[in-house]
Amino acid sequence: MTFLYPAVIGVAVLVGAAAVAGYVALQKRRAAALKQAGFATLQKSRLRQHLPYGLLLAALPVMLIGLARPQAEVAVPRVAGTVLLAFDISNSMSATDVAPSRLGAAQEAAKAFVEEQPDTVDVGVLVFGDQALLTQAPTDDHAAASAAIGRVTPSGGTSLGQAILVALGTITGKPVSLPAEGQAPTTQDLGYWPSATIVVFSDGEETGGPDVQAAAELAAAAGVRIQTVGVGTAKGATVEVDGFQLGTALDETLLTTVAQVTGGAYQQAGDAAALTDSTKSIDLRLTTEKEPIELTAGFAAAALLLLTLGGLLGVRWHGRIV
Repeated sequence: MTFLYPAVIGVAVLVGAAAVAGYVALQKRRAAALKQAGFATLQKSRLRQHLPYGLLLAALPVMLIGLARPQAEVAVPRVAGTVLLAFDISNSMSATDVAPSRLGAAQEAAKAFVEEQPDTVDVGVLVFGDQALLTQAPTDDHAAASAAIGRVTPSGGTSLGQAILVALGTITGKPVSLPAEGQAPTTQDLGYWPSATIVVFSDGEETGGPDVQAAAELAAAAGVRIQTVGVGTAKGATVEVDGFQLGTALDETLLTTVAQVTGGAYQQAGDAAALTDSTKSIDLRLTTEKEPIELTAGFAAAALLLLTLGGLLGVRWHGRIV
């Protein structure tokens, strides 16, 4: 417990001690007066004699302690932490098997997701094609995050592994990479970040880059959960790239594996409306955060209770309050 005005505690102790000393002195004078008047043989129950006044005296320092503004830290459950929205911006995301396009539908769903988040959740935006780029650092300014989502455009291939590594680097504040091919695995001390979540919007068609499984295992070791949202349909569509028509379809296998490795979940939606609904099922972790709770009202209530009890007992046993 802490106090906003700790000096008042000293005053409460002095005033309480002075009140007790005054009460003891008063009782001694009363006893001497009764003895002198010849009533020394009358005996009263000590409990009935002193309890009402003891309660009244105790109320004084309790009230003063309340004026010191006592505070205590209480663990409050809340949805908090960091969410990184990772968008697949490969050419296949321009396919229109989901209206208006895979990427357009993902943007609409992501904006709806951001609008539903409390201020305690920082939202960042990351895009990945052949490489991954952080376009909005995690922030509690959700309007800025939504604006960054609106600027996403499709181009290039797909490297989900690189996206996971860049997202981990953003969360941990340090560069994250996998060992080069042929090198022994290295242990990276990334810390533990259970309040961070990566949400991936992708059609699951990987074209190269760092090993996705290994990157997901790094995230799992750091306590970061990855939620994946499949954008597209199994039937697929065609897209034009450099004058060529290429077929593309939703591949759920990779997205499901990545989510499961980290303890996350895979959500799939075949149309824009269902995709928006799927973001409502994204599970953010419930954390606890210590918050100061002022206890002044509690001390005031305790003082009032002591005064009331002391007064009632005084009237009942002695016919007066003081």
